[in-house]
Amino acid sequence: MDHREIMMEDIAYTEEILNGYLPKTGAFAKPVTDAMTYSVKAGGKRIRPVLMLETYRAFGGSDRKVIEPFMAAIEFIHTYSLVHDDLPCMDNDEYRRGKLTTWKAYGFDMAVLCGDALLNFAYETALKAFAAGSAEPFRVAEALSYLAEKAGIYGMVGGQSEDVEYTGRSLCEAQLDYIYRLKTSALLEASMVCGALLAGADEAQAKTVEKIAGNVGLTFQIVDDVLDCTSTTEELGKPVGSDEKNEKTTYVTLFGIDAARELAKRLTDEADEMLSSLNIESGMLRFIIDGLVNRRK
Repeated sequence: MDHREIMMEDIAYTEEILNGYLPKTGAFAKPVTDAMTYSVKAGGKRIRPVLMLETYRAFGGSDRKVIEPFMAAIEFIHTYSLVHDDLPCMDNDEYRRGKLTTWKAYGFDMAVLCGDALLNFAYETALKAFAAGSAEPFRVAEALSYLAEKAGIYGMVGGQSEDVEYTGRSLCEAQLDYIYRLKTSALLEASMVCGALLAGADEAQAKTVEKIAGNVGLTFQIVDDVLDCTSTTEELGKPVGSDEKNEKTTYVTLFGIDAARELAKRLTDEADEMLSSLNIESGMLRFIIDGLVNRRK
């Protein structure tokens, strides 16, 4: 089976996990549980849980009962962030992946509650790894602590808050780097580091994995900046030129397209070197990372 086939198998497996962990809809709280299910099933590439799974496997992990709750949890966290990003008080988007956004489908109030519920439900779900799997409890606790940190003010929420605060204002490279590394890299770091920790990686290995994911996340955002200037709406699946229209600071506005591409290549090369230094079976990880940093949409 080649890497592409494994990737498709991983995505299908992830969908099964998500369906199994989604909240059951009963007579009470039905609107919010319906909104949660709608949001999670709206689609997506499932990159974060797949990246977590393949990192877990690369470090020798094999117990599905250990990794499955965390795979569901990371996707629930990612989904909650999208639900809140789409709200009128944030990006005010009415469609995502060709479907109505959660607030348009269920109302502003229910979308807020849906995001809140998904975040809390993510931790409820991850906690199941304590009882369900064979991993040592301290490793589950370590992974859960890391997941919570990367989702919060020292991670994604911190980056998002800075992004909101500086909307419409010029940024220097350090500020932009900070926002990108927290807003985007944080959940990729959580995906890979949690997978490594649950499989038994030591502290030094976990730190290297964190740096790899950090570089990948920053590269992903730089590529996004370039595509906004060079792609088309048909290719990208969303409006292009929005960064310039909204007077948003990006790596392209700071350095130009060629320099931004060069920086993305350097970051990717560094990530590749660090991955090689781990001496693990990294073929699938390289395939996933290559897909993220060399994408056309």
